[in-house]
Amino acid sequence: MASIKVHLEKCTGCTLCVKACAFGAIHMADRKAVIDMAKCTLCGACVAACKFSAIELEKAAGPKKDLTPYKDVWVFCEQKKGVIQSISYELLGEGRKLADKLGVKLCAVLLGHNMKEAAAKLGERGADKVYLADHPALKAYQDDPYTAVLVNLVEEYKPEAILCGATVIGRSLISRVAIKTNAGLTADCTGLDVDVKERLLLQTRPAFGGNIMATIIAPNHRPQMATVRHKVMKEAELQPGRLAEVVTKSYPEETYASRTRLLDMVEELSATMNISEADIIVAGGRGMGSKENFAQLEELAKVLGGAVGASRSAVDADWIPYSHQVGQTGKTVVPKLYIACGISGQIQHLIGMQSSKTIVAVNKDPDAPIFKVATYGIVGDVNEIVPALIKEFKRALNK
Repeated sequence: MASIKVHLEKCTGCTLCVKACAFGAIHMADRKAVIDMAKCTLCGACVAACKFSAIELEKAAGPKKDLTPYKDVWVFCEQKKGVIQSISYELLGEGRKLADKLGVKLCAVLLGHNMKEAAAKLGERGADKVYLADHPALKAYQDDPYTAVLVNLVEEYKPEAILCGATVIGRSLISRVAIKTNAGLTADCTGLDVDVKERLLLQTRPAFGGNIMATIIAPNHRPQMATVRHKVMKEAELQPGRLAEVVTKSYPEETYASRTRLLDMVEELSATMNISEADIIVAGGRGMGSKENFAQLEELAKVLGGAVGASRSAVDADWIPYSHQVGQTGKTVVPKLYIACGISGQIQHLIGMQSSKTIVAVNKDPDAPIFKVATYGIVGDVNEIVPALIKEFKRALNK
């Protein structure tokens, strides 16, 4: 176990360590630094800040893992009802770049039932090899069988890196696999690169509420795992006729056992499309005032042929389901047009939509942060402006 201690005879009470600690784990007592181990994460920031070498961080040297057998970049290709999801193509596009830099193969992993034809098509999206596990128990995602199969594949073929979508399925699956394979995992990445010399996956993601971007590495563990947000990377281009080697794997029946039983899958009924796929999104925040007022946004989205989004505050108020949430704890979207109604524009929301091609903000506060990223801004009451927009768009579009 790692440990940290303060050499009191060297401590001068300068408080540099207190200022350097991002977790509030250090305070001064009798002009000496005291570390609260309940808060300390052993990050070492205080050690670097101390000019008097008064703080010592000791990290236990455990048995070093042999990393040489690990090679290739893997992409977990998510499927729903037999259809491969677009996040998989985004990851194959990024994975192709990483694999080329490392000089290894790009491999797709596909779990499902009756997926052989779909597996063969993944070569057209850049995959050199496809690992396919085809079994009735894998038709729809369930934690236990999916985890067991992917762990078996990892232990047998030893990939250097695994990319997975930061979706409901991806987040549930890859965290379980990371624990069982003793691997490093970075969640919700928005950028990926590699250090070719050290063969490290450079995983960039927002940290501290989106106020900084952190690049994270896992130098002592393999595979290196990352979940990546939807719509932050470009899809791999289709290359008709390109072939990939398909490796079909089967396992004993107990591998597919599950502690739960899937009874049914109920689709959420909505008058508008999924925000992840929409080119036009009309989003509302706390400024909409009530759940009833969200009906105006649904009407505007319907007129424009778009989807309805929301800030976290609107979701927390139970005005709209979580599946519509945009932002750090919701979905990342990159529509051609994003209309933000009654959304103040906190950084947690901006992370999820600031790459939209055109942003129109409607807010009664002229100093709202949303106007700093908006292409066009309208200052006024959303409950007056939105009905006016609906009327004008209906006229212009002859609806």
